[in-house]
This record gives sequence, structure tokens and C-alpha cells, in this order.
Amino acid sequence: MDNLLTALILSVVEGLTEFLPVSSSGHLILVGDLLNFVGERAATFEVVIQLGAIMAVVVLYWKRFWGLIQPQPYVRFAGMRGIWLLILTSLPACVMGLLLHSLIKEYLFRPSTVLIALVVGAVCMILVERRKHKPTCISLDDMTPRLALGIGCFQCLALWPGFSRSAATIMGGMLLGAKRPLAAEYSFIAAVPIMVAATSFDMLKNLSLFTAADIPFFVVGIAGSFISALLAVKVFVALVGRMTLVPFAVYRLLLAPFVYYFMVN
Repeated sequence: MDNLLTALILSVVEGLTEFLPVSSSGHLILVGDLLNFVGERAATFEVVIQLGAIMAVVVLYWKRFWGLIQPQPYVRFAGMRGIWLLILTSLPACVMGLLLHSLIKEYLFRPSTVLIALVVGAVCMILVERRKHKPTCISLDDMTPRLALGIGCFQCLALWPGFSRSAATIMGGMLLGAKRPLAAEYSFIAAVPIMVAATSFDMLKNLSLFTAADIPFFVVGIAGSFISALLAVKVFVALVGRMTLVPFAVYRLLLAPFVYYFMVN
């Protein structure tokens, strides 16, 4: 783990893809395989650099997160109610992740399974966008416990690398009545607790694999993912109200043959 260029490349990939419905874990597995950066240490590094992307969301939505600590009058997504909604969204994936953590890392962190997830996720996005639905939730303050828990159940799909946590939560939100911009915004905010839990668990579980000499590698990774995630989220927020998920589905379908030809076949 002495190649800082590898760390930088992976961090930019992480930051640009974490909050887009294209799967950051899938892209990291694919790019890591191309760079010959594989194994248990590589998988843990790819999880830990998510901290940078998490910090980017906290910076961009600091008022919402501060409102969870210091609620303001007439703001419903705040205080204990907001915290409870985030817990409901995080709970299903946390439970499944804890139960299936070893199996997921052993059997799903490979190009062949990412390829399948890319295609399945793309088809799901197209089908969701073709389905006519009338949104009942427009803003974060319209969020209900039922909607939060439902989105959390859809988030479990993200345990399959290549499917995309962002795609799963946005699609789930839309199917359950959230307007697309709200589903995207809540996807960003709800990512923070689940990603902190996953990153902390993986880091503690595999801490013995690393030494102090690896610190610069992680610093570059976290810094790179923070900066690139800031840019990616800002651009996606500007576009999500004016475009559907279909272009992202098309990108995934175009990526799939490349993955098959160069990395699976």
C-alpha cells in the first residue's frame, strides 16, 4: 500500500460514484481489479475512504444535521423525530450487513457479481421511471416513519456490490411516494449513519491488517473522496429535478459489456 497514485485514483472514483446511482463499490472493485489492487486490505481501504464522501455530505447539509441536535420551530425533520427516521432507514441494512458481512466480502466482491448487479440495477431504474406514480411526499418535512423504514428495506439491496445504495434508496423512495428530488436528498442524508456504521465496523474488524506506514495512503484516499464527492453531489442535485434515472441506467448497461469482455470473460 505504498502507491499514493493508486489511492488517489480510487478516492476520486469513490467520491464521484458514491452518491450517484451507478454503484461506488462496484466501480471500486472494477478499478481495483484493473490496478491489481485486490485482497482483504484493498477491500477494507475501499470501505474506509467512504469517510471522505460522508464528510462531504455533512458539509453540504450541515444545517439539516445541526437541526437534529438543535431543532428549530416548524421543522419536522429535526430533533428526535429526525433521528428516529434515520434509525428506521439504517436498521434493516445494518442488521443484514452484520449477519452477512463475511459472506458478502467473500462471494460478492468480484467483477462477475458486479456485472450482474449493474444490469439488474439498470433494468430496475428503467422500470421505476416508466411506472406512473403520483408523489405524496415533497420535502424532508413530509417524511413519515413508514416511508423511512420502507426506504431502509430497499437500502438492503446495496449490500450487493454493483447495485448501488443511491439507486436502491432513490428507487425505493419513488416507489413509496417520494418525489425524485426528495428521494435523492434523503438518500444523501440517510447515507451518513449507515456508512459510518459500515466503515467503523470494517475498520475495527481489520485494523490488524494495517500499520502506521499506511496512514498516508488513507489520508490521500479520504481527502480525494471528500473533494470529488462535494463536486458530484452538487452536480447531481442540480440535475436530479430535471432528469430521470434513465441516463444512469444507460451508462450502467454500456459499462456491462466492457466489464464482461475485459474482466469476466
